[in-house]
Parts: sequence; structure tokens; C-alpha cells
Amino acid sequence: MPLPAVVTIGFVYCFFFKVIIFSKQSAIATKQQRMKIVVTDGYALNPGDISWNAVAALGDLQVYDRTPVELIVERCTGAAIVLSNKTPFSRQTIDALPGLSMIGVLATGYNVIDTKAAAEKGIVVCNCPAYGTASVAQHVFALLLELVNHAGLHAASVAAGDWQRCADWCYTKMPITELAGKTMGIVGFGNIGKQVAAIATAFGMQVIYNSRTKQQGTNAVYCDIKTLFAESDVVSLHCPLTAENTGFVNAGLIHSMKPSALLINTARGPLINEKDLAAALNSGIIAGAALDVLCKEPPEAENPLLQAANCLVTPHQAWITREARGRVMAMTAANIKAFLEHKTINRVN
Repeated sequence: MPLPAVVTIGFVYCFFFKVIIFSKQSAIATKQQRMKIVVTDGYALNPGDISWNAVAALGDLQVYDRTPVELIVERCTGAAIVLSNKTPFSRQTIDALPGLSMIGVLATGYNVIDTKAAAEKGIVVCNCPAYGTASVAQHVFALLLELVNHAGLHAASVAAGDWQRCADWCYTKMPITELAGKTMGIVGFGNIGKQVAAIATAFGMQVIYNSRTKQQGTNAVYCDIKTLFAESDVVSLHCPLTAENTGFVNAGLIHSMKPSALLINTARGPLINEKDLAAALNSGIIAGAALDVLCKEPPEAENPLLQAANCLVTPHQAWITREARGRVMAMTAANIKAFLEHKTINRVN
């Protein structure tokens, strides 16, 4: 066979070989890309004002607004990736989903996932850290300002006609307190704790803190937990929930606080012994509390804090600004993309 013909045949062979290899690679990539992705409880993250498109581009997406425990396995069967906000994935549930490869948590806290069981099955668990720093810190001061300025109370009073009936040109229904010069005690000095400290400083407050490690490069003063509760005018909780600190804000610590002190919790509900706090509020041991989290959510009707004196409760919404939720969505898409490329990020197990 003439040399040109051999070269030509060889060229054609190589071309078609490369085409076949490329086609197989594309098919594998396409198959990988179209993994089934199930969102078990997507409504809190996205009630309709942001888009799932970034996640949908990475697989066959099925979004459920809410998923009862008894339907988790049925809805997630066949999924390679599941995304959960508060839907629990126990060892039993994980064992019932042999095709599962990744669990993405649509939040920072991942206590709803049995991460040990997932690791034993080779399942990657990723979360979304630090997305809500600004939003949660902002909510802390929304709660604090309501406790010290009572703007909502006075606005409702004006709407009820109290100002028209007032003999003076102004009035107060509750004492209004200035924050400047007061001491803010922060328990947990991570991203959110530091942001709260910065805002407190802008208000002219002195900041003390307690955390597992002393921080460098801060004007806040480290102290032990007993000193913090005893000296603070406002205590704000920003620590993760562990077996060791569950219920640590109990009668003993609360009774060591100033009678004028305020307690704020936007971290985790079980950090506080709710019965002890309600009793302290009702007996005037401390002046007030504001909570965005409770031990059980939604709370039961008999939760003592719902009717406690000078106690504000908001429905776990410190994280829920549109901006923060948009960051969760973008971070979740990035977590999935990295997983598909075998470059996991934000892995917690």
C-alpha cells in the first residue's frame, strides 16, 4: 500500500478513535451531570423569591416544600444527592438509601444529619458556613433595640389612639434605655459573634466575650463564663450546640446576672433551660429576653417562654433575609459542583 494511503488511513483511524473516546467521555459526564437531586424541605430557603436554576443545572432536580419523616425514604430513593434544611437523616434513613452519595445541608448547623453513619457509607456531607453573618447580627440588634426602645409597643399604642388621648406631647409605656456605656457579653466569638461585637462597639458598648479559644487582634476582653454573665448588661449567645453546653444557661447562671440584664439567643434553643429562664423572667430576676430559637420548633403551646414576662420570641428568622438565602443557594450549587468534580468543599464529615 502506498505510504500516503497508509498515513491517510491512520489519520482517519485516529480521528474516529478520538471521536469515540470523546463521545464516551461526554456520555459519562452527561450521566454524571444528570444525577437525581432531591430537596426535602425547600420552602424555607426559597418560598418563590429566588431561583433553583443553579442547582437544577447540575442534575435532575426534584424540590419538595416539606417532607414528613415517614416520606423521606420514599421521596429520596434513587437520589444520588439530597439537600436538607431541617429534614432529619438518621442512621436508619441513610441505611435505607443505598444510592445516596452526598447530603447537602441548606444551613450551617448539621445536627439533623447522622454524619458518622454517612461517613461509614462513604456519603459526603456538606454545609453552608458563614452565609448569614450580617443577617443574624442585624437580627440580634433588632431584638435588642425592641427590648430597650420598645418601638413596636409604642407604635401599637399610637395606632390604638393613646397619643391623641395623652395630656402631654410625648409619653412612654416602658422605660427606654441607652446602650452606650453598657457591657455586651458575647458567648461564642466566631464570625457572627465578632460581627455583633463590631455593632455593639459602634453603639458605644463595652464588649467582653467567652469562647473555646482566646482571639487575637480584638478589642473585646476575654473572660470566663461566670464573670461574663455576672458583669454583662446584655448577654448574646453565638456558640454551637454541643453535648457539653446543652442547657448551660440555667437558674444558676441566670441568677448571677444583673436584675437589669437582658438575654438574647439567636444560636440554638437547647442552650437555654427554658423553664429556668421563664421563671427568672416572671420573678424579675432579669429584665428581659429575646429569642429567635427554642428547644422545639415550632414550639408547643405550653412552652413557658411564650407567655413569660418581657420575653420576645421570633420564629427562627434571623437567617432569612433574601440576601442570606441567595448565598445559601449559591454555596449549595458550589458544593454540588465540587462534589461532582471530586473536589469536595465545606465537608463536615
